[in-house]
Amino acid sequence: MMVSLVAMCVALPAPVLAQEPPAAPAATAQTEVDAEQEGLADIVVTAQRRTENLQRVAVPVTAVTGDALVNAGVTETANLSKLVPSLVVQPTGGTTSFFLRGVGTASQNSFSENAIAFNFNGVYIGRPTAPAGVFYDLERVEVVKGPQGTLYGRNATGGAINVLPRRPQLGTFSAEGLVEYGNYDSKKAFGAINVPIGDTVALRLAGQVIDRDGYQTDGYEDERGEAVRASLLLRPASDWSMILVGDYYRQHGNGGGAVLLSSAAFTAPPLKDRIGLGDPRAIAIISNYAATVFAPPFCGGFGGFVRSGCVSVAANDGYVDNHFYGVSAQVDGDLGFAKLTVLPAYRKSKVDLQSYVPGFLGKLQEDTDQMSLEVRLTSNDAGRLRYVLGAFFFNEEQDATNFFRQGTISTTRFTPQVETQSLAAFGQLSFSLTERLRLIGGGRYTKEDKSQRTAAASGGLPGPVEPSLGTPFTGALTFEKFTWKAGVEFDAAPASLLYANVATGFKSGGFFVAAPPNNTYAPEELTAYTAGTKNRFFDNKLQVNLEAFYWKYSNQQITFVGGVRTGNGVFAQGSVTTNAGRSHMYGAELDLRFAPSRSDQFFANVQYLRGKYDSLLTANFSPTGAPVPTGCAVVGTRVANPGINGAVFFDIDCSGKPTANSPKWAANIGYERTVELGGDLSLLLGARTNLETSRFLNTNYRPEETQGGFMMSDLYATLRGPGSRWSLTGFVNNVENRAVIARAGTRPILNFPVGTLRPPRTYGVRAGFSF
Repeated sequence: MMVSLVAMCVALPAPVLAQEPPAAPAATAQTEVDAEQEGLADIVVTAQRRTENLQRVAVPVTAVTGDALVNAGVTETANLSKLVPSLVVQPTGGTTSFFLRGVGTASQNSFSENAIAFNFNGVYIGRPTAPAGVFYDLERVEVVKGPQGTLYGRNATGGAINVLPRRPQLGTFSAEGLVEYGNYDSKKAFGAINVPIGDTVALRLAGQVIDRDGYQTDGYEDERGEAVRASLLLRPASDWSMILVGDYYRQHGNGGGAVLLSSAAFTAPPLKDRIGLGDPRAIAIISNYAATVFAPPFCGGFGGFVRSGCVSVAANDGYVDNHFYGVSAQVDGDLGFAKLTVLPAYRKSKVDLQSYVPGFLGKLQEDTDQMSLEVRLTSNDAGRLRYVLGAFFFNEEQDATNFFRQGTISTTRFTPQVETQSLAAFGQLSFSLTERLRLIGGGRYTKEDKSQRTAAASGGLPGPVEPSLGTPFTGALTFEKFTWKAGVEFDAAPASLLYANVATGFKSGGFFVAAPPNNTYAPEELTAYTAGTKNRFFDNKLQVNLEAFYWKYSNQQITFVGGVRTGNGVFAQGSVTTNAGRSHMYGAELDLRFAPSRSDQFFANVQYLRGKYDSLLTANFSPTGAPVPTGCAVVGTRVANPGINGAVFFDIDCSGKPTANSPKWAANIGYERTVELGGDLSLLLGARTNLETSRFLNTNYRPEETQGGFMMSDLYATLRGPGSRWSLTGFVNNVENRAVIARAGTRPILNFPVGTLRPPRTYGVRAGFSF
């Protein structure tokens, strides 16, 4: 297994708090180069539900420190990709989709669920709208690759993202803060304070404010939000502790945006100009193109739809007004033979947004409550048998309204009320055959129940009138699955680990918006074969980790623009999820880290990935009968609504195509140099670059919806005062000012492509203090 410690290598050379069990004061983790000795320091992770040295963990995991996230300017999930080459994050106008090594889900509406589990402070977060506002005051982020069907909760087919906040320290008063100003009038402020309350209680308060103008000419792609988190640690006895965490985040502003992509129909403005869909120049291009398209009139005076006889793209009335709340408790107790952990949690998300990211108007309102409880029993490190045993409960209740308008004859409205309940029992064992050879085995039984009550409507009405809802339809589903893991570990030398394992995972089935009975899809499954080695050489100065993998994906859930049957039995255009495909992925990942001295650090993380859909069949829907743009073979057509309208199903075969969001090569390479200036001053100089080869951004396989190979680099310099009490940083991110497409899709009916871009060149200064 190859563990990418890319961001650890770019962390500032000040001590970084590490995750420790809350039963004891949080210890200070060493940086990559220890201040007192040559070589690389050990990194502590909890990817296997126990505190372990990263170099001794036979799991594909990338660890990114909180300081590295600050250094790279990562304040939202979408920017995490540049630090983890195997991870692709796609913002989709209010939701966030994750892909690891080609495995992921394109989240598009309130029925969506990610195939990559997102966990904050050990708590699984179910909604793809909710992974927001947590990237501050962090210990680290762990990205675990491959199916996590044994130790983790729901929907971890392709992996898990674990965001771990800093915890209170007993007996220590400390405070830290950071202010930043950059281009696009970017203003960021962060502060945290740790307050001891007697000898057995400590409180940590942290908050962050972000206010930045949009990257696009129409004002979209801004970032505005306020977050606060309170953590209370209680340690009444040396072997028992409890930590309570409460957090709140308000997200607001204009929200996500999109740009035109060039096609055979028209030439879009250069991507580097970031001309948004609501810009008059983009509206003019689409209006002129739409006037040439044969289709019934679908214009009207709603939002940006203003030109008679056709449709423009977007208006300036998009907004985000989201509120996220959470509270959790973690109780840890030493039972002598094992450690008991109890983790109850409650989270609430209230989402209200209006977006034009797909190229047409979308309005989403969600009110979601989730409760979870996890209980674990973790053996101590003594003896030949080590284990983690546990049980998991999850319940989510969601009440949402989704409204999409492509014009006056194409509107869709539905109101899903979805309840999900998941129960699981799990365990993982490690048995030492000898002092150097261990066998690994684990399993998880999951039972999941889903029910839904949804009213839907489609049609066309002038102005901002939403169509009347039909009679609600209901449904219920139950899924049961046993997933497992088996492996072997061998200590080839004191600093060398060899391992191999086979693991399985699954993502439950569910509903999409359509009238029953054809509105469900089955679970998807993945089996992963992994072999790897982790090594330290030359007195701990050189680290070489290598992992090879082969993943086999079956019953793959694919989301695309298909036909959904409305309450009156007529098919309309909508987001459809179906078990359309089988695929496989294979490749290798290499992680190199070299610290020839206390002042120099080199790092390189390189992934090679090949993926192919062995079978990928979809029935795409055209409401006008016009051909559906695709880079795949059209193998048949069918009239959708005989005698009613000209809508047509196009049967499309994309078998043999490469998996989406799977660059053949991806790398993160960098170097840091620390210069001692005298007077206890030091200067850190750093450079990092992210490289990727081309990839398809979705399963349409249109040439316009691809991202070519690119190189995106960051530069930074940090001056630190005595004892790291203060620091001053200058930075430039995306030095090349590359316009990199994060997401692409086709706007239905008019069939022109749109895309969402990663951030442009940003620069600024950052000042911090700590005491």
